[in-house]
Amino acid sequence: MKRDEIKVIAENRKARHDYHIEDTLEAGLVLTGTEVKSLRGGRCSIRESYAAIEAGEAWLYNMHIPPYQHADARFNHDPRRRRKLLLHKREIASLAGLTAQKGLTLVPLRVYFRGSWAKVELAVARGKRKYDKRRDIAEREAKRRIAQAMKQFK
Repeated sequence: MKRDEIKVIAENRKARHDYHIEDTLEAGLVLTGTEVKSLRGGRCSIRESYAAIEAGEAWLYNMHIPPYQHADARFNHDPRRRRKLLLHKREIASLAGLTAQKGLTLVPLRVYFRGSWAKVELAVARGKRKYDKRRDIAEREAKRRIAQAMKQFK
C-alpha cells in the first residue's frame, strides 16, 4: 500500500441526505490497539455518530467499533466510547465558533486509513428540512430523466 492510498472503512451516506454539507476537513483518530485491528477488518459504523468540541478538544461520539474477536475480553475496548480527534488548535477554535451558530453540527462522513493512520472526514453541516429533502430528490430524478433522454437521442 502506498503512502497516499486511501482504504475506506465506513461511509455515512445518510449524512448527505439529512444535512447540507458546508465544509469538510480531515482529522486523525486516537485509537487503542484492538480498535485498530477491528477497523483493519473493515468493521465500523458511523451512522449515528457526531463530533463535538469540549474544553478545547474535539471528540467523536457514538462511533461503533465492535470488539476485536481474537482478543481477550480484558484487553478489548468499549464499542461506543468517545474518541479524541486530532486537529490543530486553530481548526478546533474555528469549529467551535461554527458549531456555536444555530443549526450547525459536526458530522463524520467517512472513516478511512491514509497509509497507516486512521482518519475521519468531518463535515460542518446544517440539518435539512423535509421539503429540502423532497426538492433534492426531485432534482436528482429530473437530472436522471434528462440524461436518459439525451442518451436515447445520441
